[in-house]
Amino acid sequence: MKLVVVSAGLSVPSSTRLLADRLANATAERTSAEVRVIELRDLAVEIAHNFTSGFPGRALADALDAVASADGLIVVSPVFTASYSGLFKSFFDVLDKDTLVGKPVLIAATGGTARHSLVLEHALRPLFAYLRAVVVPTAVYAASEDWGAEGLAERIERAGGELAALMAGLSGVGPAEAEDDGGLAVVPFEEQLAALRG
Repeated sequence: MKLVVVSAGLSVPSSTRLLADRLANATAERTSAEVRVIELRDLAVEIAHNFTSGFPGRALADALDAVASADGLIVVSPVFTASYSGLFKSFFDVLDKDTLVGKPVLIAATGGTARHSLVLEHALRPLFAYLRAVVVPTAVYAASEDWGAEGLAERIERAGGELAALMAGLSGVGPAEAEDDGGLAVVPFEEQLAALRG
């Protein structure tokens, strides 16, 4: 399986990348997924050129192909003006509109204050619902004060477990292999129905 992480952090080091890495670890430890991280700041010029020329450069084309072939996706954006960053949105604007149909996606964001935590529900979740992705129930927001505080690690683990279970269920892995530490498993509907009838 392939897990692709899209990080829209701009600084180095970046709290956005840090959150992306922690979410990737929480997901990968429950699956056999190969992890690839895409840093959007490295693609900013090619994304802009794609808008004006209609064609992606080599690095952008490679990133778009990686997203298309992923079994699961983790997307993390810093909060700019109470929403996701323009660079983050631009990347998904150049992605083919059908690429994410049915693909499991974990959404996350970072910001300077907890007051922007609803960006997950009013901006990111609607964007990926529009793209017809399967967004995991638990979204993760990390404000500056959340790092090292109680609760963030648990949210990361829960979200990673949900994404891992969805990836396993949609790739045909059996229910026993889909279980995580919390007992979460994806059971095909036909099996659930047969168990109820039996």
